[in-house]
Amino acid sequence: MIGRRGLMIGATMASAIPALTYPDPAQAAASPYMLGTLFPMSGPNAEYGEIFTAGADMALAHVAADKMLRRPIVMKAVDSLATPQGGAIGMSRLVNVDRAIYVLVGFTGVSKAAAPIGMRAKSILVNGGGIGPDLAGLTPYFWNVIPLANKEVERLAPWAVAKGLKRIAAVYVDDPYGIGVVSSLKSSFSKAGGKVVAAYPISPTDQEFAAIAAKLRAVKPDAVYFASYGAQQSEIIKQLRNNGVTQQLLSPSSVDIPSVHALPQSKGLIYTAQSADWNSPDPVTRRFVQDWKAKYHKDPVPYNQNYYNAVLLFALLASALEKQGKPVNGENLRNQLLAQRSFPLVGGTGVFDDNGDISLPIVIKQFQAGGKVVKIA
Repeated sequence: MIGRRGLMIGATMASAIPALTYPDPAQAAASPYMLGTLFPMSGPNAEYGEIFTAGADMALAHVAADKMLRRPIVMKAVDSLATPQGGAIGMSRLVNVDRAIYVLVGFTGVSKAAAPIGMRAKSILVNGGGIGPDLAGLTPYFWNVIPLANKEVERLAPWAVAKGLKRIAAVYVDDPYGIGVVSSLKSSFSKAGGKVVAAYPISPTDQEFAAIAAKLRAVKPDAVYFASYGAQQSEIIKQLRNNGVTQQLLSPSSVDIPSVHALPQSKGLIYTAQSADWNSPDPVTRRFVQDWKAKYHKDPVPYNQNYYNAVLLFALLASALEKQGKPVNGENLRNQLLAQRSFPLVGGTGVFDDNGDISLPIVIKQFQAGGKVVKIA
């Protein structure tokens, strides 16, 4: 597990993460750029916060080492608790108290609660973790550096149907993320010639799934697609398998976390994810992967990539504005993104559309024994 950073005291309190600044005294004396993170750093979803933060940290270090900006960066962190309430309170704190002009956010419910506050303050929010389909075009100041779940499901459905997985049962968290995913699931499988034959909502706090397993055994689908996050995912997998659900398990990219990798019952699970070629020769990707392996002694995951890219994107935009003599604020950052569109990021050139959403290919992966993951399509 990546080490946790900072002291987090609920969604109402923020802790300053030590600024990564430039060694030049003149730069150190300059007023810093205030950025923020709105990640879950405590509770059952803290694993995501640690993963997200590690990617952002490495980008901050690289930006500082390269002296990309004339002013230092200070990154403030607020614990979102992965809840809409935490997102709203945390975002209010970041823009009204810390004056953050650029905030990294994850989780669909958190993002939807925070986005209107960022819109009013003209502060940019960048999502690299939430995949709810309705995060596309949420506000002009809300960008996605991760493909959303509708793109994942659109990629999965025709492949699954071609493999004979036509009758799908869904288990989904009854929140904006899960509702959006199951809606896309029904539409995509119908278009591909399949069908969602049953859909069972669960609460984000549920930890008992024996009753769901009994319903699934009765329905006898070809595959079970579950859309959850955090520690709950491991419980779903374990309890479905331990209660006699033998069908193929399917999931979106939220399942790609170390705790699920380490779970023996995850063997055979198939999931969708953005393409991530850690052997790419492009210099941005090569540097990221080399430094990551040197620090953590393992490959990164796409979430690490996304939040590295989110910070690097800020530096590239801010650097362009500095050269033009323009203030670095949310409005100018947005205008620069729309004017420039493409950027050298980890994974290759990132291209953004009118909504501020990045385009990335989707791959299909499968867990094998020992936590190993292989690309199967």
